[in-house]
Amino acid sequence: MDVDTQHKIYAYFVKAFADHKCPIYKIGGTKDHIHIACSFARTLTVGDLIRDVKISSTKWIKEKTLKEFSWQKGYGVFSVSQSQLNKLENYIGTQKEHHRQKSFQEELLELLQKHHVSYDENYLWD
Repeated sequence: MDVDTQHKIYAYFVKAFADHKCPIYKIGGTKDHIHIACSFARTLTVGDLIRDVKISSTKWIKEKTLKEFSWQKGYGVFSVSQSQLNKLENYIGTQKEHHRQKSFQEELLELLQKHHVSYDENYLWD
């Protein structure tokens, strides 16, 4: 995906999250995943937000940019304290450089293990 298309998709996400009262602090990613740091509305479930934004963004992306597009079935959500927000924003802003050294899959497994999150690898990847 070219940079112009990526910026259009990110702009769509900023508006979609704002419409759900979940303002985005930072957005970034690579060809196979996206990271979003945002505040979360107390009246919304994570599942509802992700479902709504995936549905609307898939339709928008197919109409405006990529005719053959779909999101993966799952998603990951992690919370961070306000004191760690700058660190998270820096991390999100350097995704392309970061993933030249380590794949998304390697990083996710390390993160889950580091924080003692139980998982079944059969359900992590399509």
